[in-house]
Amino acid sequence: MKILVSADMEGATGVTWPADVLPGTPQWERCRSLFTSDVNAAALGFYDGGADEVLINEAHWSMRNLLIERMDERVQMLTGKHKSLSMVEGIQHGDVDAIAFVGYHTGAGTEGVLAHTYLANSITGVWLNGVRASEGLLNAHVAAEYGVPVVLVTGDDLTCADARGYAPDAQKVAVKDHVSRYAAVCRTPARTAADIRAAAARAVPLAGRYTPVEAGPFTVELEFDAEHLGAAATVVPGVAPSGERRVSYTSATMYEGIRTFKAVTTIVSSAVEEQYG
Repeated sequence: MKILVSADMEGATGVTWPADVLPGTPQWERCRSLFTSDVNAAALGFYDGGADEVLINEAHWSMRNLLIERMDERVQMLTGKHKSLSMVEGIQHGDVDAIAFVGYHTGAGTEGVLAHTYLANSITGVWLNGVRASEGLLNAHVAAEYGVPVVLVTGDDLTCADARGYAPDAQKVAVKDHVSRYAAVCRTPARTAADIRAAAARAVPLAGRYTPVEAGPFTVELEFDAEHLGAAATVVPGVAPSGERRVSYTSATMYEGIRTFKAVTTIVSSAVEEQYG
């Protein structure tokens, strides 16, 4: 049995502030250990529950944040950028029995610690077929197309609440409770590691590929904080204006949808100016 862990950082233990997750800052360097502790705890729990293989896919920023030297020796880690499916890279090869979202967060324009969708700012909202979407929801739809269940979600308490909508059966662990976008009541890494490990072990019986879900077409709408970013996004084929500071596109599959989303965010991020956005 093989389990893929999609590991993001904003939802990790103790993380509440932009500097905590921005590569190169002293706070990021300190929080890398906390992030690694969460991810390693998930891996240990999956092994406790009977998994044969755990592949960690780094999904945050530079995708070079985890300290592999502090991971259990049995894991493998997919690190680095420019991956076809970004946050859920590895799910497309037909050998993954379950996926876990570790260190996840809520979506742009909603309450939650460090809430955003792909871009830290610039995007103020994302909707999938009319439903406001987090990265968890988007990635869960990709997983469904490959018949892979989401079995574990960790992050703040609002991330766990969000996951009840797209992965109702998954184990959920809140490592902190939301106070504001930049504040939370945090639990200690010793406690969260134990909680995550126990939840991962309980999640293993939920693993097992099922018949892929063909739920398309998917219409994705994005709202930006500046008009010129919407104009920049329309450089991507199939992306068209849909309202003030909004663009949308429709894809037959979520595989295509998430790849177009990645293209849009790449183009938009290159159009952001340092002072004015």
